[in-house]
Amino acid sequence: MEEIRNSTTIEISNVTKIYKIGIVDVRALRGANLVIQKGEFVAIMGPSGSGKSTLMNIIGCLDIPTSGTYLLEGIDVSKLKDNQLAEIRNKKVGFVFQTFNLLSRVNAIRNIELPLIYVTKGAIKNRKAKIMESIRSVGLEGWEKHKPSQMSGGQRQRVAIARALVNDPAIILADEPTGNLDSVTGEEIMAIFQKLNREGKTILLVTHELDIARHTNRVIYLRDGIISEEEKVENPIDAIEMLKNMPRLDDQTKCN
Repeated sequence: MEEIRNSTTIEISNVTKIYKIGIVDVRALRGANLVIQKGEFVAIMGPSGSGKSTLMNIIGCLDIPTSGTYLLEGIDVSKLKDNQLAEIRNKKVGFVFQTFNLLSRVNAIRNIELPLIYVTKGAIKNRKAKIMESIRSVGLEGWEKHKPSQMSGGQRQRVAIARALVNDPAIILADEPTGNLDSVTGEEIMAIFQKLNREGKTILLVTHELDIARHTNRVIYLRDGIISEEEKVENPIDAIEMLKNMPRLDDQTKCN
């Protein structure tokens, strides 16, 4: 897959994160260093307790480092206040979770619209058009008015990806996005991520599955709060090619 390397999107320098639990200091990150270029597709792997979630929370502006610096598109996130972090989070980061995190009582359109609620109406001239564009980008046409309970796991994850895209974020963070899906559906979701990456989206994906990680262009390994190893994936697995040789399930929607 073609990589787009025009500028640095993420730059983490000697970042530490210490959580205080009672009288005990838990060192989740111990001096992490990481550079992600615009348009990269990167997987983050590591055992439980290695610091993956902490690193993703910091990258996603859900938390701030105890020490070190984090630059997101040149902005020093480590020095921002809570309201500034919230603004950066909403404008520059799209989140995709293993458990989808959808509102069960509203349909796909309303779920996808959620990030736009926190943006001043005047700042979004074509709200409906942006929602429909996100729906088309994940191949979910025809399911706009369905609630999550009326969808398969793969369709719910498509809604979650569309929601992450609706604000046109600089980066997409995906935390075990295929963890609750069967192998065919997981491959379809990876095909969507690969398509978005070809279109220029910067994507970071946390996974425990090496075969999922090998759909990306680079794998970063975390252990004991530090980045212990990096590996360039010379020939990423092509999800569309994989799907050609996999059995299809009736409840799967077509993947663009």
